[in-house]
Amino acid sequence: MASRIADSLFAFTGPQQCLPRAPQVAHARLSPGVYVVRPIDLLLKGKTHRRRTFLVSAKKRVGCIKAVAVPAAPPSADSAEEREQLAESYGFKQIGQDLPDNVTLKDIMDTLPKEVFEIDDVKAWKSVLVSVTSYALGLFMIAKAPWYLLPLAWAWTGTAVTGFFVIGHDCAHKSFSKNKLVEDIVGTLAFLPLVYPYEPWRFKHDRHHAKTNMLVHDTAWQPVPPEEFDSSPVLRKAIILGYGPIRPWLSIAHWVNWHFNLRKFRPSEVNRVKISLACVFAFMAVGWPLIIYKVGILGWVKFWLMPWLGYHFWMSTFTMVHHTAPHIPFKPADEWNAAQAQLNGTVHCDYPSWIEILCHDINVHIPHHISPRIPSYNLRAAHESIQENWGKYTNLATWNWRLMKTIMTVCHVYNKEENYIPFDRLAPEESQPITFLKKAMPDYGA
Repeated sequence: MASRIADSLFAFTGPQQCLPRAPQVAHARLSPGVYVVRPIDLLLKGKTHRRRTFLVSAKKRVGCIKAVAVPAAPPSADSAEEREQLAESYGFKQIGQDLPDNVTLKDIMDTLPKEVFEIDDVKAWKSVLVSVTSYALGLFMIAKAPWYLLPLAWAWTGTAVTGFFVIGHDCAHKSFSKNKLVEDIVGTLAFLPLVYPYEPWRFKHDRHHAKTNMLVHDTAWQPVPPEEFDSSPVLRKAIILGYGPIRPWLSIAHWVNWHFNLRKFRPSEVNRVKISLACVFAFMAVGWPLIIYKVGILGWVKFWLMPWLGYHFWMSTFTMVHHTAPHIPFKPADEWNAAQAQLNGTVHCDYPSWIEILCHDINVHIPHHISPRIPSYNLRAAHESIQENWGKYTNLATWNWRLMKTIMTVCHVYNKEENYIPFDRLAPEESQPITFLKKAMPDYGA
């Protein structure tokens, strides 16, 4: 049961699992006077257009409601006006048009300037200097700050050490240095303070890029499979908590589940995985006791654990914002389109400047999914090019509470027609954590 909960909490389902398809629903109509409720309908309530009065069915886990007024077609995102309304309700600046089926990933890549693919050793090592300096400053702040300023010191240090992850991320994509041995060494060292095994992460992350937003096969965030949600009450409660209040730290579960089990890797990958695991365990065996010896258990919590939790807050937040929204679908392999998944299915989100600097522009994310070989310091130039040539197809946001509230209270269980069904529609009596988030989280847009 424990392993099933761990696997299901982040829905990083392995390739051996399959998601059932929901039945086709023509025009969202089930029977005369009965209509499917989409996240769009829920979030657009109170808008002046297409108002309807509904009587909600009390049946458990029934995703439809009866209309007591003249029925109208559910809102779509086919027009510019409708996309603007949805963008406002979801916390986006722009929801992109659907990319035509005949556009390929190569078509998009061919419009990028060649300079954005060039590796610059000076810029690469400058990013290392920024991260090392900011992390050292964070540790100094933790050592000197009075207790009431420690949360600020932890927030800074956790963000700074996230920059280490981004450096290792560039190394894994072969966009840090022209010397591949240097990349492997730097990537491994950059991941060590996070006790993250470099090679296991690299193998899994490559599959995320190859199968972005593909059901089952994407190794990052997946919608909750319906059969997992309905499998047992205990598992369902754990999933609701995981995708609800603790979602900003759900990457910890992903870290545990995906990176330490040799059976999750191909035979050709196992030896490199073992080397990375040995490095991580050596760091834990030597580094942690040294920290405890110098500053005690509370010092280990103060100097290592709290910044590490800060890193996982950003890891979880960045990852879910990159590819999760009510209008962004996960598709089965036979319907998946690479260009649509990478351009339409990836979100560019602006954060405060100090976060962008410390995290090396990792959230300028659309060009990174068009080509992972673009170094982090060239992502902004690549993004400008994409906006010039493909801007109307892109999803753009500035981080805000409404964006987070939408993701955390709506984007839950997979459904082919609606993309996501919220937990509180399927199991309202067990969804108190989601009800709490709806009441407690601010609804401020950008």
